[in-house]
Amino acid sequence: MLDVAGEDPVVLHAMSLHGSSTGSSAEGQGCRDTQRRRSSGQRFEQLAGKFDPETGRVLVTDDLRGVAVAAEAVGEDEARLREAVEVARAHGRSWNQIAVALGVSRQAARQRFADKLQT
Repeated sequence: MLDVAGEDPVVLHAMSLHGSSTGSSAEGQGCRDTQRRRSSGQRFEQLAGKFDPETGRVLVTDDLRGVAVAAEAVGEDEARLREAVEVARAHGRSWNQIAVALGVSRQAARQRFADKLQT
């Protein structure tokens, strides 16, 4: 954590990417989660840039930076996977074929992606 005079500490939190929302609200939530992670990271960088070692104290934050980086990577990977499923569906692939590629049941694939696709 950073303790910058007059500033709140920044806490990075990875949001769950497997929410129970459906439809466009789930897609919108994914975008908001990504934006929230990016803005948290930007805020962290801003506060780190303002830090004065004479007046503040620093605890090692490498572990939190690792969490933020991993969460961002998961979000990007989820977006790529969602896009790949959308392309497969646009090319006429069945949920059963997509499920085999994912290594899950047809029902699991459909429940995870059907309401998130822009088709």
